[in-house]
Amino acid sequence: MQSWRQIYWNRTRKQFFDGLTDILKMTGADPPSRAPHTLYTFNSKDDLRMYTTGCDGDIGGNSTVNLDVDESSAHNAQIKKPATAKFWGDMRLDVRPQYQGRVRGGYAAFRNKPRPTLFGDILDNIEFHEYIALRLRVSGDPITHNSYFVNLQTNGPITTDVWQHRLFFQKKNEWEDVFIPFRNFVRTNNGELSEIQLEMSDKLRSVGISLLGGNAGVSGKYELNIDSIRIVNEEDAVSDLEFDPTSQKEKGQTWEDIKI
Repeated sequence: MQSWRQIYWNRTRKQFFDGLTDILKMTGADPPSRAPHTLYTFNSKDDLRMYTTGCDGDIGGNSTVNLDVDESSAHNAQIKKPATAKFWGDMRLDVRPQYQGRVRGGYAAFRNKPRPTLFGDILDNIEFHEYIALRLRVSGDPITHNSYFVNLQTNGPITTDVWQHRLFFQKKNEWEDVFIPFRNFVRTNNGELSEIQLEMSDKLRSVGISLLGGNAGVSGKYELNIDSIRIVNEEDAVSDLEFDPTSQKEKGQTWEDIKI
């Protein structure tokens, strides 16, 4: 297992040689790639070292949060993966007595950690892609299923801005691909919808998922498996999981019409 120092220098080395290769091959003269691109995977302990978690339990609440490797064949056989991540815990709305009236309970979340290099943080360019695509499996108490959100942080001028969209699931205890257009994310700040909605930057700093039980008065045991997070375009916003006639596009429809 690599140390963080090794990871830092390996990341710096890769960024340097990738940039040098682009210069030598004059990559900038080529048309921008619209091919699907995987941003994050969740299939090993090394993968999960790149993410951080948080919940209201960190500041006086009673919710819990975990992000573990799930090697259950019963959970992963459908997508033929030996392991995926499991985001799980207890969503609680109450807080410890000494924090009554000072802390709001009811949230848990994870996101990728910053990726620093000698040349600055690594950012993901989404300029030439229209959708974020998440391969997920929701379980846990059904009441929690409608309280998940995708959170995007960009390199915009206000570092506390988070761009957010609710996750809508069509299945439970089964894997599915969820496609969300970037244009449908809304700007929030400190957990509240911003009155002024700006255009989101096309440079992603972090991607995460949160469970916001406090917003809807939802509590219970939550569980969400995650396999991958990708960026795609309309022509590639198609799931290769089990065929479902109800999810197929009709002429003139977009995945926004069906999925969101």
